[in-house]
Amino acid sequence: MQDKLPQNSHSLHIEETIDLLETDQAQGLNSIQVKERIARFGFNELTGKKGKPWWLKFLLQYNQPLLYILLIAGATKAIIGEFVNAFVIWGVTTTNAIIGYVQESKAEGAIAALAKSITTEATVIRENQKLRIPSRELVPGDVVLLTSGDKVPADLRLIKVRNLQVDESALTGESVAVEKEAGVETPPLPPDIPLAERKNMAYTGGFVTFGQATGIVVATGNTTETGRISQLLENKIDLSTPLTRKFDKFSKNWLYMVLGVATLTLMAGLQTKPWRDAIEATVALIVGSIPEGLPAVVTVTLAIGVSRMARRHAIIRKLPAVETLGSATVICSDKTGTLTENQMTVQAIYAGGHQYAVTGVGYSPEGKIVQDGKRIDLSSDLGLHECLSAGLLCNDSHLETKNGKWVVVGDPTEGALITSANKLGLIKPLLEQQMPRLDGIPFESEFQYMATLHATPTGKTIYVKGSVEAIAKRCTFMLNSNGQLKPIDCVETLNTSSIEREVNIMARQGLRVLALAKKLVPNEQTTVDHVDIDTGLIFLGLQGMIDPPRESAMKAVKACQEAGIQVKMITGDHAVTAQAIATRMGINKNGSVLAFSGAELAQMDYQELAQVAEDGVVFARVAPEQKLRLVEALQSKGEIVAMTGDGVNDAPALKQADIGIAMGMAGTEVAKEAADMLLTDDNFASIKAAVEEGRAVYKNLVKAMCFILPVNGGESMTILFSTLVGRELPILSLQILWLNVINSITMTVPLAFEPKPQNVMQQSPRRPNEALLSGSRIKRILAISLFNWIVIFGVFEYIRQTTGDINLARTMAINSLIAGRIFYLLSLSQLVPNLIAKMDGTIKENVDIPAIGFGIIGAIILQLCFSYVPLINEFFFTVPLRFDQWLFCFAVGLPMIPWAAFVNRFDPPN
Repeated sequence: MQDKLPQNSHSLHIEETIDLLETDQAQGLNSIQVKERIARFGFNELTGKKGKPWWLKFLLQYNQPLLYILLIAGATKAIIGEFVNAFVIWGVTTTNAIIGYVQESKAEGAIAALAKSITTEATVIRENQKLRIPSRELVPGDVVLLTSGDKVPADLRLIKVRNLQVDESALTGESVAVEKEAGVETPPLPPDIPLAERKNMAYTGGFVTFGQATGIVVATGNTTETGRISQLLENKIDLSTPLTRKFDKFSKNWLYMVLGVATLTLMAGLQTKPWRDAIEATVALIVGSIPEGLPAVVTVTLAIGVSRMARRHAIIRKLPAVETLGSATVICSDKTGTLTENQMTVQAIYAGGHQYAVTGVGYSPEGKIVQDGKRIDLSSDLGLHECLSAGLLCNDSHLETKNGKWVVVGDPTEGALITSANKLGLIKPLLEQQMPRLDGIPFESEFQYMATLHATPTGKTIYVKGSVEAIAKRCTFMLNSNGQLKPIDCVETLNTSSIEREVNIMARQGLRVLALAKKLVPNEQTTVDHVDIDTGLIFLGLQGMIDPPRESAMKAVKACQEAGIQVKMITGDHAVTAQAIATRMGINKNGSVLAFSGAELAQMDYQELAQVAEDGVVFARVAPEQKLRLVEALQSKGEIVAMTGDGVNDAPALKQADIGIAMGMAGTEVAKEAADMLLTDDNFASIKAAVEEGRAVYKNLVKAMCFILPVNGGESMTILFSTLVGRELPILSLQILWLNVINSITMTVPLAFEPKPQNVMQQSPRRPNEALLSGSRIKRILAISLFNWIVIFGVFEYIRQTTGDINLARTMAINSLIAGRIFYLLSLSQLVPNLIAKMDGTIKENVDIPAIGFGIIGAIILQLCFSYVPLINEFFFTVPLRFDQWLFCFAVGLPMIPWAAFVNRFDPPN
């Protein structure tokens, strides 16, 4: 046997596959062959690269430009013997590292989840014996037997099938079970046929819902389709988010500025001060320039966003994803479950020559059947009664309630037929008692129909359901509304017939159409065979069904599009169905719904794909690699992409997207592990809610930066100016750490609780390349920094010259700065505008006063401790203040009110 496994097994004849794998479909492999192939190809399990050890992950938290400087500053302090200062600075950096380590998501579990997806047992034939073995022991060439309820243990080339249906939704995205075909006489498929249409293959992780089959293992472990996806995941394991990229860029730019100003300070200090004072000034400037409290504030802000999103059915697994969703410019969504109810529903019926509409959604019996807006009762239309009865009797499924919700046990299509009959008062168990089943023909893809024989009060009757093409050509008569027979329009074909017209009407609505018929047979007949229904059927009607869009999702799609976010559908379903759903949902771009199939995408080069990804709305029958390429193509156009998915096939695209969103209810473990966010209700409306919260989080993050950085700016300007003019430092490095860490966190965290602005979803998405610090924000920071510098330097110099007490001067300068910060905090907050709006009736929501109030009270208490606690006085070189000195500090901070109002005019905070 060759070292490489056969490629494109679906395009090979069965004999070719058997020859290439050197196996025997009757005898199977022998023990010697099995041992050789395990040695050559390994076990049937997925292997992934080993994760980083915990200690390395912790050390990597220090791999931040701004922390490098703090580490060096601490080392400098230690070298000159100021160990207390050194340990405080190092303590700050270690705290930041711990916060980063805690907030980092748990080690990637996608590969382990993929391995679980193929951990099962398999029935094989080896040495002419049927054996049950662990699936990990399967090797290429093994002959595997499948039956209903089995999980497909490896990639199989099917060689014999009987009514086989396999649910491959986790791999292909196809929302219904796929009918398989195979046999010696069955021709091979084209090499480039999409994965979802390879009817002679069964893939790892698929679930056999019906029938039996025999197949030969053509791929195991990492060489399976599931294994290829695991390799794609490994290649995408360390992607950053827009927020982390922006913070990296901000950190580097800030680093260069700090290094430049620190160098200037050191050079100037050496000219005017003793070297120890010059180093103290330089370290003070470095500590003052770095926003040590910012990482903690960012973490808290994101964590609050996580909590708010959880209340709206969105669970965040990775903190930066909170903001990322708020900056999304494109949402790529699968159809099933997210946009739709994930429950097949009959919406249109044609019976007795009349059209009927069916209300209600899903498998719940709530709803009615109407004609021209009038409700139909059980006795008003015999043709309709017969059509619904056929759907109930020619049916192998049933409905039941689970956790208060109606679910189908069996085929979703049959569940829809049961529900439509229930809405007219027909109950399956009761009807089956009156008309018991005597025999049946299960659905076979070769014939495209199912048939059952029943004993009825009027005699033996065969009921048939199936595709329109299969049923209509076998019909001679059709039933009118009075239950009378009349000749069918067209027997051999559907051309120009009323049936064709009705089918086209339903198809244009994206409905899946089933035809129903019956045939009266002699009373002595006890079995049914294909020959019995070749001719002479009576056409009863059509039932058109669809997985209907969720009302809440339709509103959410509209809200997202109004907010400037493109919504695209990437699905494994057929293009016609997907396009119809998109049209119903209102998903479009500039009024059009362009649809592309996976086959079309496969023929495109990178540039063509990028343009199509931007212009298209629906992408149907796409393979996992194509989902991944579509996300990459959109990102190459500068889009921030949110991708939803629930299957194994979605995992690479979920990992590649700026934010991956997995279904918490219907999603596979693989998809959940690859995603940044889980939807607990699998509803697109929850994505819209999360976008709303994400935008609010970003605005609060920006407010936090605009609140923290002016303090760093004011401190840096103070130290640089004092060094240049050879004056005493108005603020020491330890006092700066107090301001930047303790006080900043206390006063900034309340901004994380700010409510979202009323118009947040009427605003366009931020430009993907927009910097964290835009031009107007830089002007704001500089303007407030200037005010802070004037306060610190001015108060220090005034008090020092009038009292000669340098510690008093520094204490009053710091408290004056805090007074100004309190007024600045109120100018950034929505508290005052919301209180005014609440009083004039503009908004009705409760205004969250405690967050800002507690922050201000906490800051005041901290400053009282800073000024009066003896231990803190000794450690930070501060002194107690008299009441009149407190009033002085308050009066100095008061001008911040008009100054902040002026700044808000060119850079509104909300």
